[in-house]
Amino acid sequence: MPTALVLRHHLEDAPGLVGQALEARGYSLAVDLVDARWTPPDLSGVDALVVLGSSSAVYDPLVRARWLDRELDLIAAADRASIATLGICFGAQALCACAGGRVERAAVPELGWISVDPTPGSPIEAGPWFAYHEDACILPPEATVLATSAHAVQAFRLGRHLGVQFHPEVDADQLGAWFAADSSAGRSDPRYEEMIAQAVANDEPARRRAERLVDAFLAGASGTPRADGVRR
Repeated sequence: MPTALVLRHHLEDAPGLVGQALEARGYSLAVDLVDARWTPPDLSGVDALVVLGSSSAVYDPLVRARWLDRELDLIAAADRASIATLGICFGAQALCACAGGRVERAAVPELGWISVDPTPGSPIEAGPWFAYHEDACILPPEATVLATSAHAVQAFRLGRHLGVQFHPEVDADQLGAWFAADSSAGRSDPRYEEMIAQAVANDEPARRRAERLVDAFLAGASGTPRADGVRR
């Protein structure tokens, strides 16, 4: 049975609909919590890497020193081992940075259910997808843009790797956990209940979209890597 290693950055994070789609396609999930005490695991027996979101910023030097440099090293090691990475939100930004791109503060943060604009021939669907970010990727030239919004690159391909700025894994339970964590930290938004209600109402279409996105990721996982990989 193939294994997908999932990196999460908060206890309330879960692979959600993406994890369920991978399991339905025969993958077992190994979920690691990345923090200051984290030791990168051995990639032996790992067939795919999924990097979830984070409230941290890729360009924060304190985050880099505490744990992110180790995570970027793991992404680069996965590339050298021909293991494809699916980067989600912060995970996409980490993939971008690891490949020589930049991550910057977005001119306009995105929070809520959005539609994206796929490029011609892109496997990415218009959505709606859930967005929850304040930063944006400035891609390296080797990356192929697959979808955009008015405010950010929303999906890109980099060799066998796929990065998405939105959250295909999200369901109502995940939103509830995130918003509870936000509220406990004093960051509440009056739209939270409405966003959760939208997740409940659109649960089945969201599951199908997540499944097709996972299929697109797996289809590209055997693609030709960049000549210089994503080594930092």
